[in-house]
Amino acid sequence: MSAPVFLLTPPFTQLNTPYPATAYLKGFLNTRGIASYQADLGIEVTLALFCKEGLQELFAQITIAGEWSDNARRILTLKEDYIQTIDATVSFLQGHDPTLAHLICKRNYLPEASRFAQLDDLNWAFGSMGMQDKAKHLATMYLEDLSDLIVECVDPHFGFSRYAERLGRSANSFDELYSELQKENTYIDRLLLNILSKKMSEVQPKLVAISVPFPGNLFAAFRCAQWIRKNQPGVTVVMGGGFPNTELRSLSDARVFEFFDFITLDDGEAPVEQLVKLVQGEITEDALKRTFMLREGQVAYINNQQCSDYKQGQVGTPDYSDFLLDKYISAIEIVNPMHSLWSDGRWNKLTMAHGCYWGKCTFCDISLDYIKIYEPITAQLLCDRMEQIITQTGQNGFHFVDEAAPPALMRALAIEIIKRKLTVTWWTNVRFEKSFTRDLCMLLKASGCIAVSGGLEVASDRLLELIQKGITVAQVAKVNQHFTEAGIMVHAYLMYGFPTQTAQETIDSLEMVRQMFKAGVLQSAFWHQFAMTAHSPVGLEPSRFGVKKESERVGTFANNDIVHIDETGTDHDAFSYGLKKSLLNYMHGAMLDEPLHKWFDFKTPKPSVAPDYIANVLTQEEYNSAKPTSKVVYLGKLPALEITTKSKKGNTWEVASLTFHTRRETVNIKVDKAPGEWLAAILALLSVENIKTYTMQEVQAHYEAAGLEDFELFWDNKPVNGLYKAGLLVL
Repeated sequence: MSAPVFLLTPPFTQLNTPYPATAYLKGFLNTRGIASYQADLGIEVTLALFCKEGLQELFAQITIAGEWSDNARRILTLKEDYIQTIDATVSFLQGHDPTLAHLICKRNYLPEASRFAQLDDLNWAFGSMGMQDKAKHLATMYLEDLSDLIVECVDPHFGFSRYAERLGRSANSFDELYSELQKENTYIDRLLLNILSKKMSEVQPKLVAISVPFPGNLFAAFRCAQWIRKNQPGVTVVMGGGFPNTELRSLSDARVFEFFDFITLDDGEAPVEQLVKLVQGEITEDALKRTFMLREGQVAYINNQQCSDYKQGQVGTPDYSDFLLDKYISAIEIVNPMHSLWSDGRWNKLTMAHGCYWGKCTFCDISLDYIKIYEPITAQLLCDRMEQIITQTGQNGFHFVDEAAPPALMRALAIEIIKRKLTVTWWTNVRFEKSFTRDLCMLLKASGCIAVSGGLEVASDRLLELIQKGITVAQVAKVNQHFTEAGIMVHAYLMYGFPTQTAQETIDSLEMVRQMFKAGVLQSAFWHQFAMTAHSPVGLEPSRFGVKKESERVGTFANNDIVHIDETGTDHDAFSYGLKKSLLNYMHGAMLDEPLHKWFDFKTPKPSVAPDYIANVLTQEEYNSAKPTSKVVYLGKLPALEITTKSKKGNTWEVASLTFHTRRETVNIKVDKAPGEWLAAILALLSVENIKTYTMQEVQAHYEAAGLEDFELFWDNKPVNGLYKAGLLVL
């Protein structure tokens, strides 16, 4: 187990699957012949805490005579029930004992505290949940009750996937975090550091690389670094990950380096490799890549331009070894279809492309390399990596964590998955652009795609143009219809409070969302309030968007979220509760016809959107004439061909009857003999399993070479244009 590099993720990220940053780095280091060991300390601390021994020790930390809330007193009184049920409940959430769901759902097995009070409001939602999901939700509430006890009585910073998040979020000054780090370790800190101590003893690393993806990981990262500095001062400690990449780009507080030796920015492969070489004495500090360090008491940024980054095809396959893959916990915290998918089950994380192929959205950090530098990899290499990860983890589920997956690459990946006969389940983030045609969505579904999430954002054409999203509300509705009809769940990211957004536009956005849920083309969504960030076009040029920064002062520590003033005067905060409450109902088909003003406790404008706007968009006839370069593929089995003779009024002619058997239905069409025989023959050539992929132009040429006429009349009309149901797709 000894390794020169120890890659760790501090508490807490998701509990159902490892955060992939260290797996990406370990996969890269494998290609360079550098041995490494990785650990997700979040799941390890969780398992050490939520077990019989852990709870016994937790309750021993708390005196029942303390001035606690009624809720805490209830949990303390029921402590034996918690201790008795914890191991079986965690085992159930790990997928080891599914039959326990029956007992949990009876509601007399798990002790219940304040988190369960909200279930009275959510019982109507359980109708759409199976027993396993309902039991997972109840078990999650049980753990959240224990979490509330910990926050009140033991460690105010505790929280699943957001440990000490408030200390990390937009901490312009390091003062508060530094002050907290001088305090005595809490019980949770001691659990964490006990696990870290054992790992350090086993791995004996020369370099510890701590990935900090979110503000909620920051405090624990500093605690780990603090312990290493004190107890193993000869070990080099470096921080990287999403938090420093966005928040610490203007770091100048030297006190940070009392804990860390180095902090790296952006893609970690080349910077970490250079640090390994530095630790091994092969290079000097001046050769480091995108790295902060302390020099003569001042924070210095070193970026050796001679050291180039690696292409995506060179970074290797993410390596998930060392993780406790069978110990992760599937939780369902809130009854939201996409959030349940995100937190339930073990997903292998992969990326189709580095950066974003669109790269124009004005609220996004498009000035930073992680979005600005777009570099896709080939579908063949992606599938190779998927097969390697399946072999390694035994899991066939993939979450592609792209900023926005490119439609052309999704098409190529889907075809490659089908050609290789891989059984995989996958989902990703997209832009709701017109490239997602009915046929492309059918292809994605056939390859195992079960869900997509994407930004509808403000659901207002004026604001979508201001955001430079490159889409319209009508276009989103139509694309969502294509996904939905293919059987792919759609989740929309929604935004309110964008600069210059009026109360009228907020209400109109809600009306658009209501209509999409009512039409059945949206299954899941979540409202986010706009946040101005330093590296977005809005943050870089606020005057262009009609807002002002509250202060031009740049902090010495974290600098990303910017407090801003929207002079249009709309109180965006006031809309928050009503927007979220309405959405919770819409997601479960409830109150879809309620007037919008009923969701708010203040006067709101009436919607200016026609009440049937989305319905009209969805019923408009679509005719997209295929481009000559469009690819034509056939996913199904070859049809049975039967030639019959028809007669009418003394005339006889031959008809071709083609019968297609799909997994769910039988499709039969009848056409004239000659084009019918041609169709049966061309389907063999169009099979997705063939090496060559035909274009529409080539298909037409093949038709005409057979001496047939009026290709468009034959191809674009019934019955042939209904064969997408049998797998004949134009992409």
